[in-house]
Amino acid sequence: MTLKVGKPTTASRRLRSVIVYDVDKKGPEKSLIAPLKGSVGRAHGTVSVRHRKRGAKKYLRIVDFKRDKKNIPAVVSSIEYDPTHGPNVALLFYKDGEKRYILAPQGLKKGDVVVSGEDADLSAGNSLPLSKVPGGTQVHNIEFFPGKGGQLVRGAGCFATVMSSDDKFVTLKMPSGEIRKFLGKCYATIGSLANDDRKSMSLGKAGRKIHMGIRPTVRGVAMPWKHPHAGSYKTSGVGRKAPLSPWGWNTKGKKTRKRKKVNVHILQRRRSK
Repeated sequence: MTLKVGKPTTASRRLRSVIVYDVDKKGPEKSLIAPLKGSVGRAHGTVSVRHRKRGAKKYLRIVDFKRDKKNIPAVVSSIEYDPTHGPNVALLFYKDGEKRYILAPQGLKKGDVVVSGEDADLSAGNSLPLSKVPGGTQVHNIEFFPGKGGQLVRGAGCFATVMSSDDKFVTLKMPSGEIRKFLGKCYATIGSLANDDRKSMSLGKAGRKIHMGIRPTVRGVAMPWKHPHAGSYKTSGVGRKAPLSPWGWNTKGKKTRKRKKVNVHILQRRRSK
């Protein structure tokens, strides 16, 4: 995958860059897609999540995050573009005839064979328990709870690194820099995810943001009578001790994590001093 910059013939094209995806030119598997319909960011016509809309029409690829077909080899039929996920997806043809999508790691190509199970090799695309993964290996699509399916490290270009292991837990360094322990029974997929250049992409114009489903955002100081920051143009910052939400809540410095039972496994936070 590479970034392509066009000629600056207009103001929007001057800063715009697009991604040239290294994928097979074919349509999605029709049995593994679902339409995205209905409103986004609204409940019964009332705004429930600000700055959200449906965006351009697209189909959701049903991705297999559980990898629960154990010890059944599958051949990679194609690497495809997915508009609803950051990395590409790989279409697998299992030996028993079933088809599934998985997130495509770097290095996975058409014709490769992948498998999920405790005896799987340490090759890109294979899924196995963390207790079977040696130190220094890059993994993604990590389970938080055994059997629930991968919930962590699923973004484009992301990977976690296995640091150490003991009888029950495996220590991983997350993409954020956080170091935490996971149960050795949790499954993870070998390799780092593709499309790591997405973070360097420049949209160039507001219209592309709207096509992605993100509505315009207006500053609070530009909302007379509708925001706590209104009327504070000539003061430093927003004219308050701390920035506030439209409803008066503190928006900086407030702790949002509530899962104390999960926090006990954190060895080093991402913002450690």
